[in-house]
Amino acid sequence: MRTRPLKVALLGCGVVGSEVARIMTTHADDLAARIGAPVELAGIAVRRPDKVRDGVPAELVTTDATALVKRGDIDVVIEVIGGIEPARGLITTAFAHGASVVSANKALVAADGAALHAAAQEHGADLYYEAAVAGAIPLVRPLRESLAGDKVNRVLGIVNGTTNFILDKMDGSGAGYSEALDEATALGYAEADPTADVEGFDAAAKAAILAGIAFHTRVRLDDVHREGITEVTAADIASAKRMGCTVKLLAICERAADGASVTARVHPAMIPLSHPLASVREAYNAVFVEADAAGQLMFYGPGAGGSPTASAVLGDLVAVCRNKLAGATGPGESAYTRLPVSPMGDVVTRYHISLDVADKPGVLAQVATVFAEHGVSIDTVRQQGKDGEASLVVVTHRAADAALSSTVGALRELDTVRGVASIMRVEGE
Repeated sequence: MRTRPLKVALLGCGVVGSEVARIMTTHADDLAARIGAPVELAGIAVRRPDKVRDGVPAELVTTDATALVKRGDIDVVIEVIGGIEPARGLITTAFAHGASVVSANKALVAADGAALHAAAQEHGADLYYEAAVAGAIPLVRPLRESLAGDKVNRVLGIVNGTTNFILDKMDGSGAGYSEALDEATALGYAEADPTADVEGFDAAAKAAILAGIAFHTRVRLDDVHREGITEVTAADIASAKRMGCTVKLLAICERAADGASVTARVHPAMIPLSHPLASVREAYNAVFVEADAAGQLMFYGPGAGGSPTASAVLGDLVAVCRNKLAGATGPGESAYTRLPVSPMGDVVTRYHISLDVADKPGVLAQVATVFAEHGVSIDTVRQQGKDGEASLVVVTHRAADAALSSTVGALRELDTVRGVASIMRVEGE
């Protein structure tokens, strides 16, 4: 075994960073045995040096992250500070000074992954980011390495624990969105500002990363269609139950049937109770990968939290350190297909539309005519009326999203339609 330790700089020491530091310290001998050389935590960059951090050596703490990554003797930089800047500048500086990088930064990788990979390649360094998607669940490495010889056609999954917890509570208790969010916040599943989770930004960044790796093309965060769960109501959950479904926030990345393009989207959807994703409860994540040769693969586990995310970070650390010892680098960006990302309007799926209409003869015929005029075929209709008002629930056959949008626009123009209460896609059938 090599005696000179590999030196590691840690950027960020919050929930994840402190757990990484603790495991590196308490499991130093095991890590050394697995890597083939000792690993030494050489410095920890933080914003608040006076904060008490149990188990973190105070002498390693610094507020000068730039100086830390510029030292020249650092072999690997672990970045767990999140956000775009200063993370991007620190990572590129680390590459320029000979260090490889392990990151948990989904937002940065989704927004600027191509440039980061190019910088890593230029300097003969590694860029690993298993922890950026679904915590401890191994997804990036199986897609990037285990399935490198296969053709992946679809990635479908639940990649945000906060929203899954909220929707699960709404389904189980009949609570409204606000009540379920309050419970998630009280239990620590939701941040004080939950926007990134509940509006789908977090899941969209993960979808961009997964789509890019799965389809060997560049997919940026801006390419991902995004809808959150803030408009999901108790009535939507109840309607899904009547259909034998439940509601989940899904990340869906698909290769077109002709192989000429891809799509990436995040939105709430109804899925049948018979689908394995329907049984994913509370804050857990699960992802289906569909490939030509491998068939259907499912990855399941805790998608967030200090320990699970630290596990993924340390798995990458071991891989990068092994590469360092071998004088090699691992797989970089694979974007040879250069497939375009199709707009949401091209996506074809089924829809559940709830309408508030006048309770009088001929309304159903008018509504059906609008659907027919826009090329959207109706599968089932359910109508309930009382005191001159009625609700009309329409479930369609598969149709293009653009056709459904134009249908809804025309429905809003009908005098007999008082409002479009909700629109939800039906997936996983």
